[in-house]
Parts: sequence; C-alpha cells; structure tokens
Amino acid sequence: MSNLSLWPIGNCQVSALVDEAAGLVWGCQPRVDGDPLFCSLMDPKGESPVPRGEWRISVENQVKAEQWYLRNTPILVTRLTDDDGAAIEIFDFCPRFQRSGRMYRPVAFVRIMRPVAGAPRVRVHLNPATNWGGKDAERTNGTNHIRYLLKPQPLRITTDAPIGHILEGRAFRAEKSLHFFLGPDEPFVGNVGHTLAQMLHQTSDEWRSWVRGLAIPLEWQRVVIRAAITLKLCLHEQTGAIVAAMTTSIPEAPNSGRNWDYRYCWIRDAYYTVQALNRLGALDVLENYLNYLRNIVDEAKGGHIQPLYGVSGEPKLDEREAEGLAGYRGMGPVRIGNAAYTQVQHDAYGQIILSNTQAFFDERLFRKATKDDFASLEKVGERAWTMHDQPDAGLWEFRTRTSVHTYSSVMSWAACDRLANAAEVLGLDDRADLWRERAAAIRERIEKSAWHEGEQRFAATFGGDEIDASLLQLIDMRFLAADDERFRNTFNAVEKGLRRGDHMLRYASEDDFGLPETAFNFCTFWLIEALHLVGREEEARELYVNTLDRLTPAGLLSEDTDFVTGELWGNYPQTYSLVGLINCAGLLSKPWSAIR
Repeated sequence: MSNLSLWPIGNCQVSALVDEAAGLVWGCQPRVDGDPLFCSLMDPKGESPVPRGEWRISVENQVKAEQWYLRNTPILVTRLTDDDGAAIEIFDFCPRFQRSGRMYRPVAFVRIMRPVAGAPRVRVHLNPATNWGGKDAERTNGTNHIRYLLKPQPLRITTDAPIGHILEGRAFRAEKSLHFFLGPDEPFVGNVGHTLAQMLHQTSDEWRSWVRGLAIPLEWQRVVIRAAITLKLCLHEQTGAIVAAMTTSIPEAPNSGRNWDYRYCWIRDAYYTVQALNRLGALDVLENYLNYLRNIVDEAKGGHIQPLYGVSGEPKLDEREAEGLAGYRGMGPVRIGNAAYTQVQHDAYGQIILSNTQAFFDERLFRKATKDDFASLEKVGERAWTMHDQPDAGLWEFRTRTSVHTYSSVMSWAACDRLANAAEVLGLDDRADLWRERAAAIRERIEKSAWHEGEQRFAATFGGDEIDASLLQLIDMRFLAADDERFRNTFNAVEKGLRRGDHMLRYASEDDFGLPETAFNFCTFWLIEALHLVGREEEARELYVNTLDRLTPAGLLSEDTDFVTGELWGNYPQTYSLVGLINCAGLLSKPWSAIR
C-alpha cells in the first residue's frame, strides 16, 4: 500500500519522489506540472507486464532497505540488502551545477548503482507512462540506449548496464557500478560512468555551497536545512514560480474527494515560502520569484490578480480528471489543473506587495526595486483598497460560498501599509501619506466589522461569529501586538474551538465536502508561533518537538495530519508545512550566542 514515506529529488526544473524501496513512483516532465512519466503512486489502471509509470531497481530476496540523503543535498542513497547479506547502494539525483557560466539543470534523472557487499542479483524495471497514466510509453532502442516516445518531448536512457536486461526486466548479478542517465533525446557525449560520477560530485558541491550560505538557527539545524532544500526544489528556477507541492490529488483525508492539483504557483503559498527563506538569507529564491511576480503584475488586467497561476504564468488552469489513474491508494479522482484560478481571493493583493516590499530596502539584492516597480505595485494596491471589504472565497478557497473574510481584509490593510513604507524610502511623501490614510481607513473598518462584541474577539468574517486559524496571523501581519487583549481573546477562542490535542484545524464548520477530518499542518505551526508570542514558551517547544515526531523518513511533511492516528495526508511535500518547520525553529531556538 502506498504511503508518504517518499524522498524528493530534483534540480529546480524537474523533480521526482522515490519510495522506500528505490522506486521512482512520481515525477513529471518537462517540468513539475507536466504529464507524469512516473505515476505508480497514483495507481495506474489497466494491464501492463510491469508496473506502469515506475522506475525501480530491486534486489532478489531483499530483506532490508535503508535510505538517507547525502549531507546537505537532495541526493538520495538507498541501500538494498538480500537475505545473504549482499547489498547495493543506489544514488538518485537530478543534475544541478554551474557549467559554461550558467546553471545546468536538464530534464534528467540520474541513478548510479554500486555493489557494496557480495554480488546480489538485481532487476531494473523502467516503464515510463504517457497520457496521464493511460498507457506505457512506446520505445525504441540502440546498443547503449532506449528511447521513450513521451510527450511533449521524448527521453532517452543512456547506460552501461545491459540494455536487454532492462528491456526484459531480467535479473543479473551486480558485480560492478552501473550508471543510468534518463534525459534529453540526444546522443550522450563522453563515458557515461565517468560523466555521471562527475555530475554526482558537482551536484553535491552545488547544494552544499547553497546550504553553507543559509543563516540557520542553532537548534533543529538538520530539520531547517532539509526543509529549505525542499522548498528550493519547489522553485521552477527558469520562471521563478514556486509550486505549492510536487504532487496532485493525494487526498486531504481518506476517500474525502478533497483531491487537488497543487503543482502550480499560489500567490499566497509563495509569499509564505519566500518569507521563510528570507529569514534564512536565501535571497536567490526571492529574486527569482519577484521576477515571476513582475510578469504577473504586468499582465494583470485592470490590476486583477488570480489566486494561482501556472509555472510560466499561465492564467488558465482548467480542471479535469485523469481517466488512466485510480488515485492514491485507489482514492480518486486524480485531477489535472485547478479551478481555484477562477475564484476571487482578495488576499493575493497583499501577498504580492508584501513579497515585493523587501526589494525596496535590501541592499544585498542584485536588483533593488525602483520607482517604476512602485508604480506597478500601486495598481495592485488600488485593487486591495477597492476590494478590502468585498466578499471573496477566502484563503481556504470555499467553492460554494463567499463572505468578507477578515484575513483577506487584513492583507489589504497590509498592502496599503507596506506601500506607504516603500513610498517613504523612495522619497515619495505624497504617496506615503495617501497609502497610510487608506491603511488607517481599512483598519477602522476591520476593527468595527470583524469585531464580535459579545465575546470581545475578532471573527473570521465581517458580521459573523466564525473562527478560523487565519486569525492567528493578525500578529504576523503586524495588525495586532501579541500583548493586545483583543488578540489574546481571539487566540483563546481559536485554540478552544480548533485545537485537537497536538493538532490544529483550519476551521471546524462544514464546508463544500462536510466537516474537516484532518488537521492542517501549517495551522499547527501558527498555533506554536502564537503560543510562543503570548509567553507560553514551554508549551510551544513541546508542541514543536511533538510535531517533529510526525516527519516522514525524509524529514518532511505533507499538508494534513489525521489528528486521531497521526497519519499524513494531502499533497507532498507541502510548502506551507515546510515553512512552518523553518519559522518555528527560528522563533524557538536558543541563540548562537548561547554556545559561543
């Protein structure tokens, strides 16, 4: 049975998930939102002589599998051992390093298999899928390669392993290192063994150099580093887009129908991602993302911003179902595209401006923001001002109802507030005055309309009494201070209504699919932050440590957790959850001065 004990590899162009026994079970090409050539995680339908949409290296009579990443890299090592103690190690990675003055990150997956004890008998099954799991990819082969006729572009595996054994899935003795390069359909230049060994070292050096530049907290360093690396893997470096997760349609709860395609760039999720990576000093991700946002803003008609866009900024992401895939554990549907792009979610205006604000102040950036950039952002700010008290679907993307959501309105307030800050540093005093006035007007409206007089707290909607976890963000957005009695009352109500032991719900009321059945991991981290900020430090640390017990073997989290069984659900790895790991470690850690 499938589970989320999956290990991501990638190079900021393509990515794949490797299961507990060295099977590549999910991965798309030519980028994360493409057709999955590896899709066995989603249970392909129909007959196939070998599992469809999978690349597996296995050992006969295997009794043990161990996995780990090479330190400070996303290079995965899997050690498979048979019942006689013979073993192989498999190195899985996507090449990424500087070459000829630019980053080399091909649409390619590399596997290096090394015998490390005895001479085990191994099998190599490679059966890429096409047409969304609907059929096996057609193939042709030569002396040292096999071509797979995938769309939109064929791929070729070049190897020094016996081609016939791969085509037939025949077992053979592993007596020497073997090398596999599944990449562009073109002749492989050079000796495949020497070249891939060199790529392994260069890719390792590239990632370790990047990690070396991170400003990490003293405690939980490995947790933070792994989360940061994986967040970077969710960056499509060519355009700057940051996807919410690498997968589609892993249900939020068993048989819930809450199966969504997360392989796109949500403005909200990306804002939280760059915020977390900024705290670690990873400015390369911020700069790439700001380039993506500038293009989004340029093309926004009338200043309207969608909640999400495609990896290249595509506005249309029509939702359909993959007929050839049964779904994770057979729990379909498997969706391609996401109809949320048609929704109205007014918080996106604030998130675009908040993501951009740093660029007006930070002297480290290659490209600081200019007055022209400010003028473009003002169009977004105008939308925030116009829409701050209008109904929307909210950050939880309700599909059948709208309200004036407090979170969206506070984001609109933040948009105006931060534009005033940017105008001030640019010396545009009249614009600073205008945006401060607007921020003050929005604040007054929120304090009046979102206030629940009877319980002396804020509500999740204007004029309502609902609570949801986003109210905990009133501190992070600097709308309220942690010692403000209004926040403390709101926090108490949210904790009482939504906390389930060590877990936090987004909301507890029925939505389009009924009552929520799982906790939303990001909201649990919001709870930890709030506990810390109101002075309940020991509780915050204990809850954070307990949350770390739920990490997958790869050190990661999906979107949701069953608050009864502790099992992970939802798309994986999920950027929101990784952001929470980083932010809470930074808040709770002892300072470096404690050991210096």
